[in-house]
Amino acid sequence: MLLVSVLMRTPLAALALVVATSAQAAPAAFPGTDALRKLDAQYAPVDLRVDVSKLPAGERKALALLVEASRVVDGLFLRQEWAGSEGMLLGLLDDPSPLGHARLAFFLRNKGPWDRLDHDRPFLPGAPVRPEAGTFYPPGSTKEEIARWNASLPEKDRALATGFFSVIRRTPAGLVAVPYSVEYQAELALAASLLRQAADATAEPTLRRFLEARAAALLSDDYYDSDVAWMELDAAVEPTFGPYETYADGWFNAKAAFEAYVTVRDEAETRKLARLSGELQDIEDHLPMEPAWRNPKLAALAPIRVVNEIFAAGDGRRGVTTAAFNLPNDERILREKGAKRVMLKNVQEAKFQKVLLPISKVAITPADGRRVSFDAFFTHILMHEMVHGLGPHGLERPTGRTTVREQLGSAYPAIEEAKADVVGLFALHRLVDRGVLPKELERSMYATFLASAFRSIRFGVNEAHGRGVALQLNWFLDQGGVVVGKDGRFSVVDGKIRAAVESLSRELLTIQAKGDAAAATALLDRMAVIRPPVAKALERLRAIPVDIAPRFVTAEALTAR
Repeated sequence: MLLVSVLMRTPLAALALVVATSAQAAPAAFPGTDALRKLDAQYAPVDLRVDVSKLPAGERKALALLVEASRVVDGLFLRQEWAGSEGMLLGLLDDPSPLGHARLAFFLRNKGPWDRLDHDRPFLPGAPVRPEAGTFYPPGSTKEEIARWNASLPEKDRALATGFFSVIRRTPAGLVAVPYSVEYQAELALAASLLRQAADATAEPTLRRFLEARAAALLSDDYYDSDVAWMELDAAVEPTFGPYETYADGWFNAKAAFEAYVTVRDEAETRKLARLSGELQDIEDHLPMEPAWRNPKLAALAPIRVVNEIFAAGDGRRGVTTAAFNLPNDERILREKGAKRVMLKNVQEAKFQKVLLPISKVAITPADGRRVSFDAFFTHILMHEMVHGLGPHGLERPTGRTTVREQLGSAYPAIEEAKADVVGLFALHRLVDRGVLPKELERSMYATFLASAFRSIRFGVNEAHGRGVALQLNWFLDQGGVVVGKDGRFSVVDGKIRAAVESLSRELLTIQAKGDAAAATALLDRMAVIRPPVAKALERLRAIPVDIAPRFVTAEALTAR
């Protein structure tokens, strides 16, 4: 399916050039076959199997169609990252050599020719430096040019130009905003058709409503009704499908990349965690920031879904595997309806066993290592996603209403990820104090977070999550909440960690409430770095996988012809 869509759009001359380039011997600057295999071995293979045997036949058919629709998303995301991605992929498919196979495997792992764990370093000849702003803006344009053009537009036109669901293109008459439904019309028409077929297959009314509404949204660029339907979805089959995260737009953090998750709900775990939604207002009311900045009435909906992943695609399947997410990002939905937190339990279990436990035996002291638990890992990820919906979001300015995302710009992703982590710890401690969560969690959550910090930093400080964790770890070291022993292992200082968590929470929430881009950038420049003791610890972790490499065996079985 992807190959067909690529062939339909790629000129033959360009294909010939890519094939010729990929067939050349690798220059010394690029890794060879063995080196690429070692890079790919940083990801531990894991079979993701989900028992769907008890689902009705119609739901299993819907799952298969959702997997097919998600495969379309992979092609869309490649286009959004770099205009040459699909042509380069074709060249790799045409190279039967061992080097060609190694390059293809690592290209597919990273969704492009850049090593996501090594500061987006190109690993293929012919690959450019990763475009900071993807393909959302015209070739040859600059961030300053786009900003000036956006500012010159009438308010109605500016909403489209700066919104999630448009690209900017250059025409003889000047710049113009092109809706996604036009820019990606062939792929979106196919995806919408598959979603409608899945809607016809299911007998579950809320799932059918979401799939029909999302199919319509792909063709209209109006995602409001389908986002509401997704928030209200109450079914065993739990899909997430569409343009959501904005990390790929490194200029303005404004354009949404396509992603998809096909999952099945874990009913027992979902029921167990659902009660935490009712605690969000109390957490908001006690956030360590000026009371005037707190939201006195959060949106009513805050569903939590614990699911097991069958398939992921697009921005949801590049490099490091997503363990949980908090969507949608549309401020209008967040104000009116809140956000849904989705926990990918089988993914988290795999990460804990394959990565976190081995790290805890090397990077932190044995005493803290004995405190590490899956329950603390899982619960903090949940709280991270819940906290994304708390704190400042909308801001009032003399010129009108704006958002923290817009004001912080390129600094927003790392600041927001750090906020979700550290305020998540703050919130967990409050829930323990109030008896909502068990007292033993207090003993395990900080040690588990410390071990997990090394897991996240290995993703690279060029990536939002890695930058955010580097900031936190350095802050805790400076505040004495974490110390380094003579043997180079790290440990939590029980009497100081809580104060360090609260002080960093206050710092980040204040930056967001003020929309202070200069302070955000300065904090990241100073603190989101790898200091020598951390670098030494990371060196000792080289033999441990950085992340997992899911093999979607249930998805393959569902779609086997």
